[in-house]
Amino acid sequence: MQQLSGQDASFVYLETPHTPMHIGSVGIYDPSTAPGGFVRFKDILDFIGSRLGGARSFRQRLVRLPFDLDHPYWIEDPDFDLEYHVRHIALPKPGDWRQLCIQVARLHSRPLDLSKPLWEFIIVEGLDNIEGLPPGCFALVAKVHHAAIDGMSGVEMSAAVHDLSPDKPNRIANDDWKADDLPGVSDLLIKSYFNSLRKPLQFAETMARGIPGLARLGQSVSKGDVSIANQRPAPKTRLNGKVGPHRVFDAAPFPLADIRAIKDAVPGATVNDAILAIVGGGLRHYLLGKGELPAESMTAMAPISVRAEGEKAALGNLVSAMVVGLGTHIADPLERLRHVHAEAVNSKALTNAVGARTLTDYSQFMPAGLSGIAARLYTRLGAANQHAPVFNTVVTNVPGSRVPLYFAGARMVGMYGLGPIFDSMGLINTIYSYVDTIAISFTADRDAMPDPAAYAAALQMAYEELKAAALPVAVAPKKSAKGG
Repeated sequence: MQQLSGQDASFVYLETPHTPMHIGSVGIYDPSTAPGGFVRFKDILDFIGSRLGGARSFRQRLVRLPFDLDHPYWIEDPDFDLEYHVRHIALPKPGDWRQLCIQVARLHSRPLDLSKPLWEFIIVEGLDNIEGLPPGCFALVAKVHHAAIDGMSGVEMSAAVHDLSPDKPNRIANDDWKADDLPGVSDLLIKSYFNSLRKPLQFAETMARGIPGLARLGQSVSKGDVSIANQRPAPKTRLNGKVGPHRVFDAAPFPLADIRAIKDAVPGATVNDAILAIVGGGLRHYLLGKGELPAESMTAMAPISVRAEGEKAALGNLVSAMVVGLGTHIADPLERLRHVHAEAVNSKALTNAVGARTLTDYSQFMPAGLSGIAARLYTRLGAANQHAPVFNTVVTNVPGSRVPLYFAGARMVGMYGLGPIFDSMGLINTIYSYVDTIAISFTADRDAMPDPAAYAAALQMAYEELKAAALPVAVAPKKSAKGG
């Protein structure tokens, strides 16, 4: 039995019926590479069943204390049922990209059952009319609660169900796995009591680690190495109010080689900087089209992994964050990239001065029961409509495989990400790279963004403008196929 960290538990407490806190992905597969040229749902069930030992999240469920007096625990689920977690649907004809996006958004909007292991795989067949893909492809829509994984630890689950060649047999099931008995309430309350006795000492230790960081921050500001001049609330937009229960999803894929060439146009810039500049340009075009572009730069929160080398397979979340200006107020695309790069350098310096891991450790002391009450009250009162947001959107980068992957023998031909949204932040951009493609996929509140295809087109326009500015001799690019 393992207790959740404060950061992991926060995703449980902050969940409401309108703001489920799971992340997800959409993998698209060509079954022609599988033995016999096709994959049956029964084959997929057997395949996943043979891989359950590859990731602990598959068979672990939460046990919560009465009134959330302390953070929950993970136990090995004594009632685990694979067929509950792996499901099967099909798109009606013609089976095009827009139908898939609508179905993915509908699936992603539904909360997970917190009394069971916190994941679902939905096989979606009938992808017969998507540009760039052969007929007969299927999608794997994955949903995993953010309390169980972040983008990096999610690699463990992905690795468990993917191979580097199509002819890998099913693995031998992990016979060492044993279910746990459900702990009694009295046992949990006793653990909570002793945890509360240790909290003051733990808090003092975290504070002691944080004080030198504050001193370093003061020195960096006084020397001019770090600027806090632009640290202010983000401008209010249509994307930053109370969110509803419905979602939209779409994506814009680009050649990874182009993004790398674009970032080289600004000395020191990274692939992440180039992607942030495209997101900034996409938001600029989208909001200009509605006559709603704010005069000030919009901002993005970008998660930063703080995993040590020995924690690559650790369960849960080990992340901090930085806030970066997206340059939405800048019309010139190359100047926007320079602005984003400078903002990213400064934000990283701010986070590093205090200590990203120390900032993460403070979440351990979040009051358990009060956090959930505060989240529900915040939603019920519509408080997000009454104040400026801390940031406008999230841009999170999930590194993918540089070589082709196979699921039950079927070759992956495209991969996209999904994420949670919440009151005051109704748009999350998930960046996923796979082989030679990098895709900006996004999840948004349907009331705030009823036209996701327009935002996808705006991202495409921002990419083309930035490429033309950074690589003026390049031929105008063609629109990328959805399959990568």
